[in-house]
Amino acid sequence: MKTLKKFINEDKIQELLINQSIPTSEEVTAIVNKALESKGLDLEEVATLIRVEDSKQLDQIFQAAKKIKQSIYGNRIVMFAPLYISNYCVNGCLYCGYKCGNNMQRKKLTDEELASEARQIIQMGHKRIVLEAGEDEENCSIDYVINAMNVLYKAKQDDTSLRRINVNIAATSVENYERLKAAEIGTYTLFQETYHEETYKKYHPQGPKSNYLYHLIAMDRAMEGGIDDVGIGALFGLYDYRFEVLALMMHKDHLEEAFGVGPHTISVPRIKKANNVNVNAMPYAVTDDEFKKLVAIIRLAVPYTGIILSTREEAKFREEVINLGVSQISAGSKTDVGGYHEEARIETQFELADERPHEVIIKSLLEKGYLPSYCTACYRAGRTGDRFMQVAKTGAIQNLCHPNALMTLKEYLEDYCDDELKALGNRVIEENISKIPSDKMRANTIERLERIANGERDLYF
Repeated sequence: MKTLKKFINEDKIQELLINQSIPTSEEVTAIVNKALESKGLDLEEVATLIRVEDSKQLDQIFQAAKKIKQSIYGNRIVMFAPLYISNYCVNGCLYCGYKCGNNMQRKKLTDEELASEARQIIQMGHKRIVLEAGEDEENCSIDYVINAMNVLYKAKQDDTSLRRINVNIAATSVENYERLKAAEIGTYTLFQETYHEETYKKYHPQGPKSNYLYHLIAMDRAMEGGIDDVGIGALFGLYDYRFEVLALMMHKDHLEEAFGVGPHTISVPRIKKANNVNVNAMPYAVTDDEFKKLVAIIRLAVPYTGIILSTREEAKFREEVINLGVSQISAGSKTDVGGYHEEARIETQFELADERPHEVIIKSLLEKGYLPSYCTACYRAGRTGDRFMQVAKTGAIQNLCHPNALMTLKEYLEDYCDDELKALGNRVIEENISKIPSDKMRANTIERLERIANGERDLYF
């Protein structure tokens, strides 16, 4: 294990944010033009954009974010669902409904309940989940988590099973990350919450998570343990969002320098109301306009990294933000343990803002010209970590992702949709076939779509 080292330079971030001049139109245009080459931005360039307040300059950033997202991801939106398996927690995080000081019903799912939840999620059409749990070595050990993954992968609904389990659990050891890798983890995600150390300590007064450095360096241990797809993020609203964006860029740079590949995803949750959490008392609330700006800037800065938007955001606003570079969203989410069953009424980790059923969200995406994707082919074919980035950065990923998105959508339409949604989805598929770059790939995709309509499954590239 490498020596623990704090790679977030707070002094440098503050220097880039304080007493700096307002960006000129020429500066912004030059940075945006560089971003449009899909080569990313350096820390100073991100700092310049994060100081932009002029509406015309902001619109320039927004338009560039849309173009970059379209050039790399097309109109695809990857779909997933969270699955909370335990709300036992020994941490006292002040922003979280699961904190140990809350008087609430605690529960972890049995094997039977895990399988049942998996079947409910599959029945919605999902193939990709994020396994979530509080931190409690006694009630939610790494053994329990790995067993849960095994149960979930084996669960079937109409001969269909989950194809990718991403995991969001507390920072742990290299040895435990090796065990997660052996259990066929997809992406390991962990949010630093806030990169500002003093603020971090304020909001994490007790429990293992109170160790700022151990939490910060978790992705290093995960990669040393063989997990090459990792996802980072910040909980916006705990500290100055501008600081958090620059710190995320430092984290990304550190991973690229240390391991040759940056984060597979960056998540952008905002602080939300929860049990015994006073959001109004938090002084760094992020406005909608600020939130749109930070999402767009992240897309310009890290063009090949997935940006994840959860159901924390309200439906209408969520659709605005998706247009600024988001590539993955949750749908039909439940954030209580056992929540995919109507009888479950366990306290949630935070309040949802977009509670629309999964099929309603899919219909809305289709009507707006997006292509919902349930694809997990890259992970299953070994296109992860630097292998994924090599394909993505050459543009060859378009030859794989777009056809696979069409085929997974076709599966969804055939297996889970009523006639109205099926007709809408099939129209969108027909409109998108022409966007497949290769003539050979286009012909192969059409042939496979026909086979899917006739009952065959899992025909991806």
